[in-house]
Amino acid sequence: MALNKKVTSSDANPVLGELKYVTDGQKEGTEESYVELGPLEQWVQIDLEKPCAIYAVYVWHFFREARSYHDVILQVADDAAFKQNVRTVYSNDQDNSSGKGIGKARPYIETNLGKLLDGKGVTARYVRLYSRGNTANDLNHYVEVEVFGKPAP
Repeated sequence: MALNKKVTSSDANPVLGELKYVTDGQKEGTEESYVELGPLEQWVQIDLEKPCAIYAVYVWHFFREARSYHDVILQVADDAAFKQNVRTVYSNDQDNSSGKGIGKARPYIETNLGKLLDGKGVTARYVRLYSRGNTANDLNHYVEVEVFGKPAP
């Protein structure tokens, strides 16, 4: 559902790469296939263009060396400003340092296989993924985000 869809971000000027890399289908993890956002909390947001039932989200952060990203949170909403019907679908923020509630998921090490997040069939138009730096540095990296689902009835 996300392939080649519009991506926006909390970081208007990424350190490296382009936001379009997040939904371009390339998962190699080369320097030409990931976007690097500034330090501390950042997000990428995908406009699915219409409400969709979301069953799964796959996310690839930078994985060429062992690291774990802090406060990985997946939220969905009905509007681009994330004011209407915002729901947290996944969170590994175990101490609420991002202020979006305590997450139940455990931190994980990034791999080239990505991380499968259960979408739980939630219906939304916008998908937003947060992170707050990683165990190697304070920057945030996104290689690819895939959304699996179907248009809502």
